[in-house]
Amino acid sequence: MTIRLLPEFAALILLVFARVGTLVMLMPGIGEQSILVTARLALAFLTSLVMLPIVRPMFVISTGNVPALINTLLIELTIGGMIGISARLALSVLQTSGVIIANQMSLSYAQTIDPTQAGQQGAVIGNFLSMLGVTMIFVMDLHHMALAAIFDSYKMFPPGALPMVNDILTMLVNVVAGSFRIGVQISAPFLVFGLIFHTGLGLLARMMPQMQVFNLAMPAAILLGTVILIAIMGEMMTAFLDYIGAVLSQFLVR
Repeated sequence: MTIRLLPEFAALILLVFARVGTLVMLMPGIGEQSILVTARLALAFLTSLVMLPIVRPMFVISTGNVPALINTLLIELTIGGMIGISARLALSVLQTSGVIIANQMSLSYAQTIDPTQAGQQGAVIGNFLSMLGVTMIFVMDLHHMALAAIFDSYKMFPPGALPMVNDILTMLVNVVAGSFRIGVQISAPFLVFGLIFHTGLGLLARMMPQMQVFNLAMPAAILLGTVILIAIMGEMMTAFLDYIGAVLSQFLVR
């Protein structure tokens, strides 16, 4: 490599790293807050180096045209952020269902730091489901699909070509709506349980006014809710993995 090629090579690495790095930092399983930032940056940089010879023909770089170079860099960041945020929003399915389940089990007051978010607090049930979901992503090799989506994104969104804003907004709205829908569907058995359980408590309080219903309600709700959670845990994770796989597969070129 001659000295005159170094600026072009450096600009190429920067553009590839802009998209790949943004995706890696946001991808479920790979970009979790519990993973060291240096480890994520190293993974992003190594992935960029591996992809560099493959995507090199797609780039048209002129180091003398700085505005065009900056414009391409912003487009690459936008595309990487769009795909990464979509995958990150899909992970919120478990937090949505966890909040609903915690409310029905009378555990909504129990808050802990969510390790999958930036130091935010969440319901204990939601945090447990989020960590279990991240573990299942690795167990089922869905992180391989995430890496494949990074490569195929160059075929779907060529470098320097910004996707239509309407398409980006539509996709993000669909992912948010789908995440909320799947989250409610996963927690639907607990909504039915909560309706039946609290209706029964209301009838019991009317029939036996001298009984301290509230002293009975919380232990019973926690016990029965835990039994239901253990019984349907497998189906919940299956529905979650199917959904997050569907979100990632829309960025794969078949």
